[in-house]
Amino acid sequence: MARSLVIVESPAKSKTIEKFLGKDYKVLASYGHVRALPSKQGSVDVEAGFVPKYHILPESQKHIELLAKEVAKCEELLLATDLDREGEAISWHLLEALGIDENGTKPVVKRVTFHEITKPAILKAVAEPHKIARDLVNAQQARVILDYLVGFTLSPFLWKKIRYGLSAGRVQSVALRIICEREKEINAFESREYWSISSLLANHADKSFAAKLNAIDGKKITKFQIENQEAAEALVNSISGLPLQVDAVVCKEKKRSPAAPFTTSTLQQEASRKLGFSARKTMTIAQKLYEGIDIGDGAVGLITYMRTDSVALSEQATTEAKEVITSIYGEEYALKKPRTFKSRAKNAQEAHEAVRPTSIASHPEQIKKFLSSDQFKLYRLIWMRTVASQMTQARLDATSVDIVTVGGEQQFSFRASGQIIRFAGFMKLYIEGTDDEDNEEQEGMLPALQEQEAVNCRELTPNQHFTQPPPRYTEASLVKSMEEHGIGRPSTYASIMNTLVTRKYARLEKRAFYAEDVGMVVSDLLSNHFTKYVDYDFTANFEEELDAVSRGEKQWQPLLKQFWEPFVELLKQKEKEISKADLTTEKTDKICPECGKELVIKLGRSGKFLACSGFPDCRHTEPLEGGEQEEPEVSEEKCEKCGAPMLIKMGRYGKFLACSAYPDCKNIQPLVKPKALGITCPQCKEGELMEKKSRYGKIFYSCNRYPKCKFALWDKPLEQPCPKCGFPLTVEKTTKRFGTVHKCPQEECDWEVLIVPPEKKPTKAAAAKKPAAKKAPAKKTTAKKTPAKKATASKKAATTKTATKKTAATKKTAVKKTAKDVAEK
Repeated sequence: MARSLVIVESPAKSKTIEKFLGKDYKVLASYGHVRALPSKQGSVDVEAGFVPKYHILPESQKHIELLAKEVAKCEELLLATDLDREGEAISWHLLEALGIDENGTKPVVKRVTFHEITKPAILKAVAEPHKIARDLVNAQQARVILDYLVGFTLSPFLWKKIRYGLSAGRVQSVALRIICEREKEINAFESREYWSISSLLANHADKSFAAKLNAIDGKKITKFQIENQEAAEALVNSISGLPLQVDAVVCKEKKRSPAAPFTTSTLQQEASRKLGFSARKTMTIAQKLYEGIDIGDGAVGLITYMRTDSVALSEQATTEAKEVITSIYGEEYALKKPRTFKSRAKNAQEAHEAVRPTSIASHPEQIKKFLSSDQFKLYRLIWMRTVASQMTQARLDATSVDIVTVGGEQQFSFRASGQIIRFAGFMKLYIEGTDDEDNEEQEGMLPALQEQEAVNCRELTPNQHFTQPPPRYTEASLVKSMEEHGIGRPSTYASIMNTLVTRKYARLEKRAFYAEDVGMVVSDLLSNHFTKYVDYDFTANFEEELDAVSRGEKQWQPLLKQFWEPFVELLKQKEKEISKADLTTEKTDKICPECGKELVIKLGRSGKFLACSGFPDCRHTEPLEGGEQEEPEVSEEKCEKCGAPMLIKMGRYGKFLACSAYPDCKNIQPLVKPKALGITCPQCKEGELMEKKSRYGKIFYSCNRYPKCKFALWDKPLEQPCPKCGFPLTVEKTTKRFGTVHKCPQEECDWEVLIVPPEKKPTKAAAAKKPAAKKAPAKKTTAKKTPAKKATASKKAATTKTATKKTAATKKTAVKKTAKDVAEK
């Protein structure tokens, strides 16, 4: 029997850690959070000093029961949950749920933390236990309680003033404001025309190079100085025919340093830029790499803990990096002294290491065969970034050449720039991505040029330009913006962005966020009436206050009181001041064609539309654009069948892609591509399950290797094997009648677990019983016939029940067949 019980969060790492610790230790998982605030009013007693009323999660009840049995047999309990605030809070919740005193002797409770799942790290953690950090727990409690209070008071306010089903959150609302303010900037933007003059020149050796008109009579040309085509052509005519010569040649050496190792935030940004991964997908894959993968000698963690805002590397990591760099690239690429970095994040907590490989000697190509395609891509990215951070600087020679006209009434000056890499340094391995496409243009080499050397002009071209609106936020740039403003924590960014999309406050198109009408209305309401609480600095300052609680410098109850009391008073005031019509109705100068009354702009579930102000007497509505059919937009995609451009068209079920060569080519594609779930197909073992939408809008899940693999499901797949038959995944099914259940999708397997029971409706049942009680006295004369009636009723009920079961079985088979049919279509 094991003497010590170790509790971790995830079952994936329990086997790995148990292998490292040996037979005296048993490792079990809590499966994440075990207690939470119920999603209903009254879960926090504000009057009693913000006392939370936690309850054990229904899905965690069986895990707690199992852990309680195992704890009773052991002398020692090691809490090995993650090493952040959330993990610290889970350890505390485990003790509370199990009813164990941390200072007791049966069992002896110890808290252990590690930033990587390797044998040396685990053994060191067990050898150096400590107590649960109550300050971290309090900081996490304060965050959870405040987010609950804000959500459960502000959300009902939105239901009354805008529409039912909306939500607001302390951090979510600020992220929405960032997206909506950018949308307003884009809508208000007015493009402005400007021109430039470029030239193609050649030196005495007839080697050509490009140069751009830079100055006139020694004065630098401003961006909008050449306003139109007439001015540009006039300059071209003035310059044409004038001889040119080199006026000055300036050479400078530039040095370029590598980017710091990954934090949670920069990992999400770079994976989005270079790999096209969403923040959620990045964190899911990183979690698997951290928890452990079998690479030949059993499962081992491949990267360090992925939730961190530190850019520090351990001495062991820098030593390994130097050895790898020297062996692969040579001594000239390795540093004599390790390079250190400082985090640029506003509220960085640099207590841990950066995200790095646990063993830098494990080259990505060596372990590629043990990883899935996405795991390999992300591991390779982390490995390259870590190694590059400890490589020498790149040295570049930057050359700038000024060429001037000789003679003429005015002197025109052109400038040519170029750079060459003298020593690649870290650039030989890795260059950081950027969100600014203009910065990605690299200057080319220039031919050898001497001062006073005559050059020939081969071409002189006027170029038209228009100013562009600020770009919409991508997941990468939104994460960067939130981090710069100090909004939220890096570990919450993925869930924040997911909430904004699922609530339909914003949508993702071509990896860019577009604010929806309802999102704009909610953001305007909060910005205009709750200005303080969606202010960037206020939110960032509150994060700093929570950090102070985690360091033991502040108490959490007074901090919540300081936030809560003025917030509630403001909410009560706005309840009286704001009416729903003010937010959801806008006046126009248009007249209803049916009754002659004024048309108004209303906010519906699909966005804004025009409706008659005489509703409900007049029910006339029309699209906000005036009912005109918009012209199809040419997309960047090409038809996979004929190569013609694809058009974005509006159909009965929304926008879709259609081939511009119609009717010769009738290829159509969904505008919103299927969403990857990160779950391997259990049938072919090669593809990945995707979330798709049928032609009628119903969600289903199928393999991305269709038509080679036709595996499909109606129910949401979970990456948890069936405990009964061992099938690689289970599914989650939610119905009004049976609630939410986890079950095996195999027809021959009957494994099923109730997660959330169905809602009970006592009022309807009570109402149904009352009439029956009143009718009873009226039937006293026929009391003898009642048993016969009851028997008949029982037979009918039994017959109906049998028929229902048969129908349900038929439907179940039909549904599974239909899912496959839809995938095939």
